[in-house]
Amino acid sequence: MKQLLLDIRPAPTPTLDNFVPGRNAEALHSLRQAATGCGEARFIYLWGPDGSGKSHLLQACAGMARHHGVNLVTADDVHLTAVDAQIELFNLYNRLRDSGGRLLASGDATPMQLGLRDDLATRLSWGLVYQLHPLSDAEKAQALKSHALERGMHLPDDVMDYCLRHLRRDLPTLMATLDALDEWSLTSKKPVTLPLLRQLLQLPLDL
Repeated sequence: MKQLLLDIRPAPTPTLDNFVPGRNAEALHSLRQAATGCGEARFIYLWGPDGSGKSHLLQACAGMARHHGVNLVTADDVHLTAVDAQIELFNLYNRLRDSGGRLLASGDATPMQLGLRDDLATRLSWGLVYQLHPLSDAEKAQALKSHALERGMHLPDDVMDYCLRHLRRDLPTLMATLDALDEWSLTSKKPVTLPLLRQLLQLPLDL
C-alpha cells in the first residue's frame, strides 16, 4: 500500500473500554478485575495469533492498574524471551506471588507449547489461561460501523468492504484510516466514497 496523503493519527491509548471483545468477553472481565484489584485472579496468561489484541490488553491493564494503585506487572511476547530473561521472569513471578502482586503475560501459544524453561512454563500455567480469538470480518465490520456512527460519519458499505480487503486488518489501523478519511471528507467538502478513499491511499483507481 502506498503512503497515505494525510498523516493518519496514532491509535488512541489502549484501554479495556476501546477493546472490541468479540468472543473474548470472559478474558476481558477477568483482566478488568485483576487490573482494578478485584477478584482473586492474580496471574493471567493470554495467548493467540498476532492481531488478537494481546499487547493492547496488557497495555490497557497496566494503565488501569496504575490508576487504581494495583501492583501489577506485564510481560508481553514471552515466547521471545531469552533464557536469562526467563529466569528473571520466574523469580519475578515468585516475588509477586509472595508479595500479593499480579502478573499478566502473553505469548503466541499455551505456556507448555512455548519451549520455555519447564519451571516458568509451569508457573504461567497455574493462573488463568485464555486463548484470544481475533475478530471475525463481521465483528470488525460492526466495530467500524459503530466507530463511524460515533463520529457522525456516513460509511458506505463499499468503503468498509474495501478497507477490510485491502488495508492492514488490525482494528486500530482500520479505525485510524476511517478517521483520516472523515477529516479529509470534511476538509474537501466531499462525501465519503470509495474514490475518495482510494485518493487518500494514493492507490490506482483501477484496483
